[in-house]
Amino acid sequence: MDKENKIAVISDTHGLIRSSAGKYLKDVDMLIHAGDVDEPGILEDLKKIAPVVAVRGNMDTGAWAEKLPKFEIVEIDSVSLYVRHNIDTLDLDPETAGIKVVISGHTHQPSVIKKNGVLFLNPGSVGPRRYDYPISMAILCIKNGLVNVELIELDE
Repeated sequence: MDKENKIAVISDTHGLIRSSAGKYLKDVDMLIHAGDVDEPGILEDLKKIAPVVAVRGNMDTGAWAEKLPKFEIVEIDSVSLYVRHNIDTLDLDPETAGIKVVISGHTHQPSVIKKNGVLFLNPGSVGPRRYDYPISMAILCIKNGLVNVELIELDE
């Protein structure tokens, strides 16, 4: 029986992960943080839950943030994920590059768009509220090369 890989995808924590996210972060195989961490302790806390892949956002500054890459490519069950904070700085054609999922943050607005066989995912923000945008995250499930995504709107 092939294992399903469950990945929590968050972004734009800006130093805060709401407690309501906790129940969705349990039992995941990996956590992806799409930037604007703002506080390195956030990543340390996440590493206690599961392995973490994190990229640098425009608000991530200082020596600790310099260690974060601007982008990351992760391969899970033959599915390539490309993680970058700001989709507007995308520097490749995902379809040509064989990327199946592009993960970004920055806008604080959750979205899932499939275009030319590529899934574009922005989990929104689990950090401080911006405007009237929802507080949200996503769960990616990958099994046998197939990807399912669930956007989750969190309670305050």
